[in-house]
Amino acid sequence: MLDDVRLYFRYIGISIKSQLQYKTSFILLTIGNFLLTFMDFVGIIFLFERFGSLKGWRLEELALFYGIIHTSFAISEAFSRGFDIFDRLVRNGNFDRILLRPRSPILQILGIDFQLMRWGRFLQGFVVLIYGLIHLGVMLDIFKILFLVSVIIGGVLTFSGIFILQATLSFWSVQSLEIANSFSYGGVELASYPLSIYPKVFREIFIFIIPIAFINYFPGLMILGKEGLTEIPRLILYISPIIGSIFFYISCKIWYIGIRHYSSTGS
Repeated sequence: MLDDVRLYFRYIGISIKSQLQYKTSFILLTIGNFLLTFMDFVGIIFLFERFGSLKGWRLEELALFYGIIHTSFAISEAFSRGFDIFDRLVRNGNFDRILLRPRSPILQILGIDFQLMRWGRFLQGFVVLIYGLIHLGVMLDIFKILFLVSVIIGGVLTFSGIFILQATLSFWSVQSLEIANSFSYGGVELASYPLSIYPKVFREIFIFIIPIAFINYFPGLMILGKEGLTEIPRLILYISPIIGSIFFYISCKIWYIGIRHYSSTGS
């Protein structure tokens, strides 16, 4: 296992070095990632300037949800890019080569394409998160800091699990189905707003099927002291970060089931 981890970090190191070979390109891509997502939040600011609030939610409260979800997604997108492009590995036959190596397939795929430029999206989400915490007057004691860190880690695992499930579909479809993007890229956009503004059916999907609500909505309620807005037991809210770990574990198990049913494309 330690050898697999060392190999994984060697993959990451090689990927980072290759991206830094063209520093100007890397800087421009990073800035582009920052500005692209930042303009989304600017649009939200204009929305609140026009209407004042969104079903009782203030801009500062939304910034908390937005910052957590985008910070988590940026990290996951950087580390899990290999699963996002997994269908290409299946189509061109490169996944067969991965299976022949005496190393964990998951770690190999995670190390295929580490995108350092996602630092721009991470920075944007982090800035919005700090903005929300400051304007909400949240006093960050050691417990809240550790809770926020664990929440972000749980979010990274949740989105990584979604990317893995998306990759699993490629074992049967060969192509990556766009419906999966509804829960990854679509999920991060949906969760940028408080979950309570959506119809019940959407809330149940993102609580009981794809647990995106446990990334930012439930933890956000804990930080804001608004636990009463949900019928979910208070204990479940406290252990929200653990849900991401469980979801990631289940996703990996499903992916290995897919491997057992995999037949090469013959490319």
